[in-house]
Amino acid sequence: MSWEDGVRRVVPYVPGEQPKQAGIIKLNTNECPYPPAPGVRRALDELDHGSMRLYPDPESGELVEALAEYYGLSERQVFVGVGSDDVLAMAFLTFFNTGKPILFPDITYSFYDVWADLFRIPYERIPLDGDFRIRTEDYIGRECGGIVIANPNAPTGVLMPLAEVERIVSANRDVVVIVDEAYIDFGGESALPLLEKYENLLVVQTCSKSRAMAGMRIGFAFGREKLIGYLSDCRFSFNSYPMNRPALAAGTAAIRDDAYFQEICDKIIETRERVKGELKELGFSFADSRTNFVFAAHERVPAREIFEMLKEKGIYVRYFAKPRIDNHLRITIGTDEEMDRLIAVLREYLGKQ
Repeated sequence: MSWEDGVRRVVPYVPGEQPKQAGIIKLNTNECPYPPAPGVRRALDELDHGSMRLYPDPESGELVEALAEYYGLSERQVFVGVGSDDVLAMAFLTFFNTGKPILFPDITYSFYDVWADLFRIPYERIPLDGDFRIRTEDYIGRECGGIVIANPNAPTGVLMPLAEVERIVSANRDVVVIVDEAYIDFGGESALPLLEKYENLLVVQTCSKSRAMAGMRIGFAFGREKLIGYLSDCRFSFNSYPMNRPALAAGTAAIRDDAYFQEICDKIIETRERVKGELKELGFSFADSRTNFVFAAHERVPAREIFEMLKEKGIYVRYFAKPRIDNHLRITIGTDEEMDRLIAVLREYLGKQ
């Protein structure tokens, strides 16, 4: 017998490339192209260095208070963690323990099956339809241990109408339904209003996209007090000081600057809509995106070929070598200047094909 016989073996999640060289255009991991709110810098500059000798607030009080106030909820309905990945993983561990398979789409955030495998949770991947849309009926009347839906979905960018989300939540009141809203601020309607009606709903969001804080790792979840209480119990059984002092200060400042937040979202949406038109003119097709990216396929040139060409030109986009989506590119919306460069390079290359 070897020590390796006792190892928990998993196939880990593979994040998008984080190239170190200067001068590239990075459109591969859906980060915000603009800096965080001005108040974030002030909060970090004013941070007391001496306080680093002390543990941070285990309750993350100032950030929880800011989130509760902004979204009109009780503080006991708010949970924060080290990025939405941390929050989602803790939710999997907390709520999916019946031994019945949980359900999520076959094309979605690829961390879901990784967490399920890590925690030994059985699962079923439910196929999207031919237009990459979730079929509501597939999640109704099917015995399961829970449901996870990214809305808008990733990497497709497709938004599910709130009425359809509610149908799924309502039809599965005996299990927890997680709605992962990492991209909801770019044109979607949040499921937060449904919390008043459903005690089995957990809504997860992040500061990484619309609030330009991917480097600080701040995620949060909202639910009924009992649901959040169970989630907190598991978290404190794992890590009693989850959020460090800089993250608490920066996150609070970001949440409180609503004007800047709205400005950034509007800029990204405006750029996205312009770029969608330009990509169509170049022969790309895609589902209507309500995110900060476009999931596109070209009518003639394979996605992998375009991906490699762009990389050689110093433009990074995301390519997934997976069934059904291996001829698509996920293109993050950057600044107007970055997107102009992308379109120019594509136009030159595709014109020669």
